Amino acid sequence: MNKNIDIQKIEEKAADYYRRGDFYCLEAIVKAIKDEFQLPLPDEVIAMASGFPVGIGGAGCTCGAVAGGVMALGMFFGRSVPGDPGVQKAMELSKELHDTFKSRHKSTCCRILTKGMELGSSQHMEQCIAFT
Repeated sequence: MNKNIDIQKIEEKAADYYRRGDFYCLEAIVKAIKDEFQLPLPDEVIAMASGFPVGIGGAGCTCGAVAGGVMALGMFFGRSVPGDPGVQKAMELSKELHDTFKSRHKSTCCRILTKGMELGSSQHMEQCIAFT
């Protein structure tokens, strides 16, 4: 695992994946983190993220950037064995991410964050990239 991480580089990579149309918001975040940290994770981890974009499968609710951030926090702070109290840290950080995002953008709901924007339009893409 690479420990010399440049957050800006992860943001740029995720934005590039999204802008090129390679991946949606959440998939792009997971792929960029996997690549930059050089994590020995199967590509199925990226596939696990495929149902979240556009507010969970197009339903328009939870923003994929928020969900991606929560997945990333879980990757580093979450538990993988029953009873691990470390789950509390993951939950605490996830709530902080949620609350900070909501405070800055007034919502965590994709349809509200992209209201009036056509899905796939340059305006929509740039808005989502800014969140990603």
